[in-house]
Amino acid sequence: MLDPKEQMEYCKNTISAVREEIARVIVGQQDVVEELLWCVFAGGHALLEGIPGLGKTMLVRTIADTLDLSFSRIQFTPDLMPSDITGTNVIRFGPQGAADTVFQPGPVFSSIVLADEINRATPKTQSALLEAMQEQTVTVAGDTRNLPQPFFVLATQNPLENEGTYPLPEAQLDRFLLKINVTYPSPEELKEIVRRTTAVNSTTVNKLASVEEMLKIRQIAKEVLLSDDVLEYGVRLLMMTHPDDPSAPESVRKYVAYGSGPRGIQSMISVGKVRAISKGRMHISTGDIAAVAIPALRHRLFLNFEGQAMGVSTDRLVEDILSALEGSR
Repeated sequence: MLDPKEQMEYCKNTISAVREEIARVIVGQQDVVEELLWCVFAGGHALLEGIPGLGKTMLVRTIADTLDLSFSRIQFTPDLMPSDITGTNVIRFGPQGAADTVFQPGPVFSSIVLADEINRATPKTQSALLEAMQEQTVTVAGDTRNLPQPFFVLATQNPLENEGTYPLPEAQLDRFLLKINVTYPSPEELKEIVRRTTAVNSTTVNKLASVEEMLKIRQIAKEVLLSDDVLEYGVRLLMMTHPDDPSAPESVRKYVAYGSGPRGIQSMISVGKVRAISKGRMHISTGDIAAVAIPALRHRLFLNFEGQAMGVSTDRLVEDILSALEGSR
């Protein structure tokens, strides 16, 4: 049994090794990799948004390989049906001709499920993921089946195309622990991407953590100390996302229709704890909360008509809240 200091060092070294292994395949995108690792080790789902060709699918597959987790990819299209995700009962004939039904599991029965271009499927199909994301179970024909543990949905969506897409409902957006923006690479990173992808030999990653080790790190993260002062900071930050809060910045009162629900503070605390152990600390600080606030809240602030018409960025609104909080301390 490791003592607290040894546990902290174990988590820090494991997360650092996984980060470095991913960098052998993925060029740049350090912030994206970091935020995705926070999400995975916190046990939550992530929504990655970026234009095509930025390596979102490759990143998710590389994480699955590095952590030795089962992986499946679902390409969302308008004609995708819920049973294509969850699986269905099929008829099986025995040697004597007797027929019975057997459950054929769908691709959701994997530890990491890549929901590629999730906003291209109809709401009916998107809702098939809701039970899996929240309850970690799938119900087909009245039978409820448990999903493998750990279980993550890592979804992608293209921010440029609106034709033929179905925006995710607020209830489904709220179930993503983080929304991660995948940015365009720099010229130097583009050169390195070309070198790696056009070479004869491709890079393969080593498996650095087992399922048991992942679950162990997740449990250790839950034991990270949370002081009343830090919790108060997180709650104040969350309340300031609401336009009717007296301490909300002017930009929030002007452009926000609805602020974040309780899952916002839950996300900031759980992800902040993982960030703390990745930095070698067994306590979460206000700096951890501030560092994770934008990816944890950017999809939980809903703009009013004026905010949408002005093209206001929710990232900017969270930055305004963080600045107001810092000024009031």
